[in-house]
Amino acid sequence: MITISETAQSHFAKLLADQTEGTNIRVFVVNPGTSQAECGVSYCPPDAVEETDIRLPFNGFDAVVDEESAQFLDEAEIDFVTDKMGTQLTLKAPNAKAKRLKDDASLAERVEHMLTTEVNPQLANHGGQVSLVEITVDGIAVVQFGGGCNGCSMIDVTLKEGIEKEMVAKFEEITGVRDITEHQAGEHSYY
Repeated sequence: MITISETAQSHFAKLLADQTEGTNIRVFVVNPGTSQAECGVSYCPPDAVEETDIRLPFNGFDAVVDEESAQFLDEAEIDFVTDKMGTQLTLKAPNAKAKRLKDDASLAERVEHMLTTEVNPQLANHGGQVSLVEITVDGIAVVQFGGGCNGCSMIDVTLKEGIEKEMVAKFEEITGVRDITEHQAGEHSYY
């Protein structure tokens, strides 16, 4: 599930040597499966381990992961790197913002995954998001915008030149995209 480099394991072992005996590290995701997902690492004292937690053994310590975060930490990598700027602990979790797709995922699941992982992080810069409502029998992906996208004067460009072009290129079953949002311009709108 999680790969921790040898240098990161040594770093954690040094840090844990100054903690209460039996303390491990906890790796977690806040807001998992959303565009606001954030990963973190903290100390995990022995009395903070839950029955449902997953324990991953490493060199001199365990990485403890809560049940909810586990699926979003698949393929995560923790490293401890040294460069011109000094040393830094890095945590890369490519599946934190969305659950990993199964090989037999439906078209709707694949489209929703694309929106969650590729489109919504860009829209989040403007305080917006988009979600899939349905896919019609003729291949039209029906979407709904929210947040800063609702009422935005650039929504048609975002829809046709951004989302639709990407979606049609990625999924041969999709023939177009239609927005069903009842746009109401206001202070929440980005433009």
